[in-house]
Amino acid sequence: MTDKSLGERQHYRWFTPISTRWMDNDVYGHANNVNYYAWFDTTANRYLIEHCGLDIHRGQQIGYIVHSECFYRSAVAFPDELEGALRVNRLGNSSVEYGLAIFRRGEAQAAAHGRFTHVFVDRDSERPQTMNEALRRGLERILGESHPL
Repeated sequence: MTDKSLGERQHYRWFTPISTRWMDNDVYGHANNVNYYAWFDTTANRYLIEHCGLDIHRGQQIGYIVHSECFYRSAVAFPDELEGALRVNRLGNSSVEYGLAIFRRGEAQAAAHGRFTHVFVDRDSERPQTMNEALRRGLERILGESHPL
């Protein structure tokens, strides 16, 4: 998969709607770059909660982001309706690298795409631990083809 294809809708496995807000726009009239990271985080965590059984409030296993990056391709702005896209690039014992993208609703090319890595840790000790079975099964369902970034 080439860098260009990372922005194509067909390479993602799961999508969720995202609404822009007036406050997302910066002085240049488009969504500020920090919003893309928030949208990535929202997309991944919604999937983890809804499809992997992650209990963010009471669960003993939680995910810490240890790496993230984003490549911007075109500006979005309020009132654009967006879709967060998700896939798993790599799945380890205690870590997962996600591929993420932000699309305007229905568009084939992403406005931005990137990746981030979660390491799953014990809530109390903050030490890495092997993913529980429900989490692993949910992540395996969206495992995509491997690619260099």
